[in-house]
Amino acid sequence: MTASYSTASTLLVAIDISKYRHEILIGIPGKKRRRKLTVTNALEDFQRLVGILASYDLPVRIGFEATGNYHRTLAHHLGQAGFELKLVSSVSLARTREALHNSWDKNDPKDAQVILHMLEIGAVQFFHDPLVTGTADIQELSKTHEIVSHSKTELWHRILTHYLPLYFPEAERFHRSSRTDWFLAFLDRYPLPHMISAMSREDFIKDAWQVVGRKVGKEQMLSDIYATAVASVGLPVHPESDAIHMFRLVLAEGRSLIRQRDEIEARAVELLSDLPDYQLLTTIPGIGPINAMTILAEAGDLRRFQHHRQFLKFCGLDLATMQSGTFRGQSKISKYGNARLRRTLWMAGQTAVLKRTNSFRDKFERYISKDRHNAHLRRKAYTAISAKMARTVHAVVKHGEPYRPFFEAGVPRRKDLSL
Repeated sequence: MTASYSTASTLLVAIDISKYRHEILIGIPGKKRRRKLTVTNALEDFQRLVGILASYDLPVRIGFEATGNYHRTLAHHLGQAGFELKLVSSVSLARTREALHNSWDKNDPKDAQVILHMLEIGAVQFFHDPLVTGTADIQELSKTHEIVSHSKTELWHRILTHYLPLYFPEAERFHRSSRTDWFLAFLDRYPLPHMISAMSREDFIKDAWQVVGRKVGKEQMLSDIYATAVASVGLPVHPESDAIHMFRLVLAEGRSLIRQRDEIEARAVELLSDLPDYQLLTTIPGIGPINAMTILAEAGDLRRFQHHRQFLKFCGLDLATMQSGTFRGQSKISKYGNARLRRTLWMAGQTAVLKRTNSFRDKFERYISKDRHNAHLRRKAYTAISAKMARTVHAVVKHGEPYRPFFEAGVPRRKDLSL
């Protein structure tokens, strides 16, 4: 949040964003009366608003609350007109509204008044337009990848909890990774175990040889599948029934989602492989192409954070303590920050501690050394590793040096990227 600054000669504009129209309150320097406007989400109204603001012939500072994606188009047009844009925190807006009005009541004109007040006292944040900063494509790749991955996870749970228990309960044990397409292709070819047992073992192995892809010990695995199918308790449904047709529709959707995910990941590597920040991030254990893309998409240029504590706060990994009088609560992470970034760093930390010879694993082992089987202690250790991952991510980009697992004695602490 920026510090307070003078607004004596600046036109302050507060906008309450909504889907179809925006309530606008203009604070004119030297005048107590504020001008109210209503602007619809249309190009003609955007141009009218730009003309009105430009007619005052004063520096213009505009504040608004991020509301879904509805603020993006208006903010882009105002930014292109040369106006200064500020973002208002949703949490700060709610707390300030309660303090000013002593009420939980909420409406659009009231929100505009509160936003204008926050502009006056400087309780605002920077707004970075992804289209202007060049991160729009990366953000869309990252968000679409998350949508596709989430859809695939939901679909896989439906297969595990509905379709397989009905038709081929024993088949689940042959599935090893959600990143492979062969298992869904196999189920699409043989959705029912009696379709397998109707053939001889040799004929089945020959028929399924190409379906399961390139696997070590393929013949042994196919023999195991055949024996499992012979003894299966799956329902004897007809292969041409509507029930099996629905099963195959779901399998086709799953295979389509895998292809979409692979396409996005390939495009991400192609788009980012020459980017220096991407190359630095992928030197860190636990950070692969998708995690690096998510960090760049959500954080933008990490050099804009002067200190790693600012980045920790942006992620919601900063420590917060509830204190009142003689009572002092336990310090814990605030979680008031970017949830996708925090989740990415958590997952990267979990991967890093599984690898050998790096400072993340070393810290994790020291953290849980008192009681390795204590679930609460392990959870706290993973949280500490997530914060360490955030500090490392910020350090390698800020200093422009790749990650090294451990540093020799004598290296200045200022450049200690393994913190």
